[in-house]
Amino acid sequence: MSTVTEMETPGGSHGRAGRRAALIIVAIVVVLALVGIGGSVAYAKQYDGKALPGTTVLGQDVAGQSPAQIADLVTTHAEAVTVTVTTNGEAREATLADLGVSVDAQATAAKAADHSGDVVNTVKSAFDGTRTIEPVVSVDSAVAGQYAKSLVSDEDAAATDAQVVYDEDAKTWSVEPGKAGQGVDPAAFVEAVSTQAPALKSFSIEQQTQEVQPAISDEAAQQAVDTIEQRLDQTVIVTSANGKSYEASKKTRGDWYSPVLNEAGDGYDVKVDDSKVADWVSGRAEKVSVEPVDGIEQVDDAGNVTKVISEKKDGSEVSNADAVTQQIVTGLNEGSNVEASFETAPVAAKVTKAKTPTASTDSSTTATAEPTGEKWIDVNLSDKTLTAYVGETPVYGPKKIVDGKKGYETVTGTFHIYNRLEKQDMTNASKYPESDSRYYYTKDVPWVQYFEGGYAIHGAPWRSSFGYSGSHGCVNMRPSEAKWVYNWASMGTKVVVHY
Repeated sequence: MSTVTEMETPGGSHGRAGRRAALIIVAIVVVLALVGIGGSVAYAKQYDGKALPGTTVLGQDVAGQSPAQIADLVTTHAEAVTVTVTTNGEAREATLADLGVSVDAQATAAKAADHSGDVVNTVKSAFDGTRTIEPVVSVDSAVAGQYAKSLVSDEDAAATDAQVVYDEDAKTWSVEPGKAGQGVDPAAFVEAVSTQAPALKSFSIEQQTQEVQPAISDEAAQQAVDTIEQRLDQTVIVTSANGKSYEASKKTRGDWYSPVLNEAGDGYDVKVDDSKVADWVSGRAEKVSVEPVDGIEQVDDAGNVTKVISEKKDGSEVSNADAVTQQIVTGLNEGSNVEASFETAPVAAKVTKAKTPTASTDSSTTATAEPTGEKWIDVNLSDKTLTAYVGETPVYGPKKIVDGKKGYETVTGTFHIYNRLEKQDMTNASKYPESDSRYYYTKDVPWVQYFEGGYAIHGAPWRSSFGYSGSHGCVNMRPSEAKWVYNWASMGTKVVVHY
């Protein structure tokens, strides 16, 4: 009888058991990994937008703090800082702001909380130790340097820079010498502030005064004067359209220049003052420009011209004054001669159409409707009349007058009332003595309105008739009529005198 024995083949039941165990271990690892990742995500989430573990600002742990909390911490430290500055044994206290120190608390807080919510970095930070954030601090060297200069006591004369001065009377430039004095080394002071301020802790600076030379020497100031003198040798000529030329003399150009402190602070740059050049150009432009002369024509009810009281004359004005100014400024700054030209544009004159007045002897207006326009006074020397107009409408007159007799003719032209007096004593005593037959003295002349030099419209109570030439040049009226015109007119009212 034979016996058959079953033998285990390789990889049988024991192999299967091993594989099952490996799968279980992998599953456990996966489960643990998933649990770990979930925990890491949760761990990272609590630091989202906040400082990571191990983060310190100004020596304090700010882990988990928001930017606002960190900014408050930085601001509190900055405000508590005092700086003791001792000069020649005298101590004074200053704030960081006094010394030109700026602390950006917001930027510091942003740096401390900046990690973008990254899970790996968040978890890694728990094992990395300390992360130190330095405050964002800047120092304005100019402010700190100025504070250093202020440390010189009133008893110690500070250094004074050489100055470039202009003598208005002599029209010359010269140097006012500088002087050495007591001061401090601003560079050393600024360095001390820049080194210690970022710690945001109170600190002290020992600063001694010493002899300080002027920042701008006499030689540097003289260079500016020499530059101005050289530029005064330039020529500036502006020609008008009619060929007339205007040259700015040395004396005129003397104060066109301005010494300006250079960037290094050790000398002067010479610049041209645009406004002074513009004033000069404007003055020449006024000489070139021609004011338009408005015309006045009398017309009948049909609109036909019955008389030309004054011819209109078109004017002109300079149209490129700004461009000429800039050309001069550029040329002078470059050290070259300047030849510029004025360009002109026409300015049209206006013509007032005045209705021909009808004879009237009372003081009522001849207008039948409310007139509009400019008030003006027409003095007709041919008719010996005065008429008040508003625009083209006669509102008073014509009234008979007495104008200047032979040898004392009334001036003609377009004028404006420049002085008004309710009454005035009139005399020509400045020209003739009382013994001269031409001498006169008239007391309390009423309702006087001057329109050109000594020529005036006024009342003449000594006259009984009007409508002829017999005055010393003034326009004489009946007192009641002169009063009406006085009350109606005002300073600046136009007066047109013509034949």
